[in-house]
Amino acid sequence: MAVTQTAADRLVRIGEVARNAGVSARAVRYYEQQGLLSSERSPSGQRLYRQDTVTLVRFFQEMFAAGLTSRRIAELLPCWDTGHTDAEQRAMLRAERDRIQAKVDDLQTALDRLDEVIAITDTHP
Repeated sequence: MAVTQTAADRLVRIGEVARNAGVSARAVRYYEQQGLLSSERSPSGQRLYRQDTVTLVRFFQEMFAAGLTSRRIAELLPCWDTGHTDAEQRAMLRAERDRIQAKVDDLQTALDRLDEVIAITDTHP
């Protein structure tokens, strides 16, 4: 009997994960060292990851860009994996969202000010 393999179950090398996620192989290894990812090993010792690891790595990149630490991201992973949370996790998620929204608001204010300066300089060549 043949066993079919879904795209998510297909194992890929670290280079393919890195390339498709837009990060370095070093970053993927770092995520694994931090306990954010796990890999299998090929008979020759190469790291192999599930194809859907690319989506997870992109999520990590977004969260790092938003200012989360690897420890905080690790706390988010059960929420990501199962969709289920407890009250403490939901409070943490909301607190992170509020923190990020405040950062977005600050950036929007800076952008608005910069637009004002650009408008002024456009009228004075």
